[in-house]
Amino acid sequence: MIFSAILVFILVYLLFSLSGILFPIDLTWYASLKKPSWTPTGKTIGFIWAVLYALIALSLAIVEYKVGLKNTSITFMLLWVINYLANQAFSFFEFIAKRLDLAFLDTAIVAITTFLLIFATLQYSILAAILLIPYLIWAFVATILAWFIYRLNSY
Repeated sequence: MIFSAILVFILVYLLFSLSGILFPIDLTWYASLKKPSWTPTGKTIGFIWAVLYALIALSLAIVEYKVGLKNTSITFMLLWVINYLANQAFSFFEFIAKRLDLAFLDTAIVAITTFLLIFATLQYSILAAILLIPYLIWAFVATILAWFIYRLNSY
């Protein structure tokens, strides 16, 4: 069980990090956008995501260790898949498609599915659910930030 939990941690961390490789940030375009004064720097955002990816991966690894992912509900796994796909889609919408409206909607989906994931995770592990709270907080902050960036740059 510990080996499979470690494997889940590594796999989930790598999968969540994938969007940075698949959809690289267009720094010139992003720098040209109007942003609220409270927008974190790119390095800060990168650090936050690195920590969050570790917490997300640890949360799922704990569930794997305690009950095994194959023993979780379809709803639990579906929420994870939707959350993961939405998380990955943000970089595509923001930096490849340059669709700030879709990036905003996408962050809202990430926030909503993270909220639901916390409750779905509670039945398997309180600690695993608690580890998702920083992700939820950041998802809501990111949604608000994405909304402001969209509104400031809508012509």
